[in-house]
Amino acid sequence: MMPLSGQVALLTGGTRGIGRAMALQLAQAGVHVALAAKSDVPHPTLPGTLGSVCAEIQDFGVEALGIRTDVREASQIEAAVQGVVHHFGRLDIVIHNAGALQLSPLTSTPLKHYDLMQAINERALFVLAQTSIPHLLKAPRPHLLALSPPLNLRPEWLGKFIPYTVSKYGMSLLMAGLATELAGRIACNTLWPRTVIATAATERFAGEAIYPVSRTPAIMADALMALLNMSPVPNGYHWLDEDILAQKGCIDFSAYRCQPGDQPLQLDFYVDE
Repeated sequence: MMPLSGQVALLTGGTRGIGRAMALQLAQAGVHVALAAKSDVPHPTLPGTLGSVCAEIQDFGVEALGIRTDVREASQIEAAVQGVVHHFGRLDIVIHNAGALQLSPLTSTPLKHYDLMQAINERALFVLAQTSIPHLLKAPRPHLLALSPPLNLRPEWLGKFIPYTVSKYGMSLLMAGLATELAGRIACNTLWPRTVIATAATERFAGEAIYPVSRTPAIMADALMALLNMSPVPNGYHWLDEDILAQKGCIDFSAYRCQPGDQPLQLDFYVDE
C-alpha cells in the first residue's frame, strides 16, 4: 500500500499543463482527485476538459470528481470544497494551481486585469484555505500547497511587472503566515519551478521558441509527490522543484527538458542563478 493511497486531493485548475500533470501523478499514487476548474467544454485550440482529465485519472483505478468552478467566486470555491467532502467523506490535500498571468507594468495595467489576477491568484487561495482548513484538520497528514514563488525582494523583480508580482507574492505571504498559524496541524508550503515550464500559458507569451529552453510539467508533478511523501512533512517552505528532487537524490534533470540538447534553460520568474 502506497503511503498516499486512499487520500483525497482537491486541485484548482488541472485540466492542462502543470495541474493536469499533478492530478495524474496523484492518481497514480492511489489518491482520489477532485478538480475545481472552469474548462467543462472543449476549447477551440487548447486540449483538456474536466471530463477528459477525470477520465485519465480514473484509468489509474481511483475516483475522480470534476466540479465546474470559477475561482473568482467565493461561493463556488466553498461549494466545491463542500462537494468534495460530501462525495469522499474526507479531504487530505488541497492545491491551488489555478492562476492568472499578465506581464505588464503598473502604469499600463487596466484595473480590471489587476483585479482578475488578485481574484484568481491571492483571493482564491484565501477563500480556498479558509474553507478547507476545518476539513483538513481532520486528516492524518494534511497538506495545503500553493503554486507561488519564493519571496525574492531584489529590485529587478519587484519593479518588473508589479501587478502580477503583488498577486503571486501575496499568495506566498499568505502561505508563510498560515504555516505559523497552523504549525503542527497542517503543513503549508509553496512550490515553484526553477526554470520555465512549457504550458499553454507560456507558449501564448513566448511562442514555440520557448520549448528548447523549457522543461515539461512532469518535473513539478514529481516534485509534488516527493514533497507529499516526505516524513516528517515539512512546513513553511517556499520550495523550488529542483531543490525537492535533489533531496530525494536526483542529480540529472535532463529527462525533464522539452527538447534534448545543451542549450541553457530559461530561469522562471523570481529565480536567480
